[in-house]
Amino acid sequence: MIGIDESRNFVPLGIAVMTVSDTRTMENDKSGQTLVDRIEAAGHLMKARAIVTDDKDKIAAQVTAWTLDAGIDVVITTGGTGFTGRDVTPEALEPLFEKRMDGFSALFHRISYDKIGTSTIQSRATGGVLNATYIFVIPGSPGACKDAWDGILKAQLDYRHMPCNFVEILPRLDEHLQRMKG
Repeated sequence: MIGIDESRNFVPLGIAVMTVSDTRTMENDKSGQTLVDRIEAAGHLMKARAIVTDDKDKIAAQVTAWTLDAGIDVVITTGGTGFTGRDVTPEALEPLFEKRMDGFSALFHRISYDKIGTSTIQSRATGGVLNATYIFVIPGSPGACKDAWDGILKAQLDYRHMPCNFVEILPRLDEHLQRMKG
């Protein structure tokens, strides 16, 4: 079966949203607000929100801090995925990933291609896992945020989504760390 299994209970996740920008404020951050609106409408818990400048160290520090917060299961960043000199979000976060999520990027581009054609090649959307926390790095446009949430994240962050979803494996993301301690 593909889709929502109504016999399973919804499990709300703690989610943090970071907008990476030198120019956005909370008042004009349409991409971050697009994500917040969708996260809350889905029934998840907004645990944190920040706007961080296009600085690799600041981006890495904020995301790392959030991954160490037991109440945050998912971090979604928007912005800084292009090719200009200031676009450094993938460079800041990919080296931190314990596991890369190549399928997120591939599926994001597939969905994006249907909307914007070959212009999707200008995005370096990526995803991975750090400290048993999912991290999704998406472009800084409201359209890209809608595509990522509506086309991928809404389903994969819903425990009821079948045949599988990220929620059911969340408790096992740190198994490699448990083995090292044992």
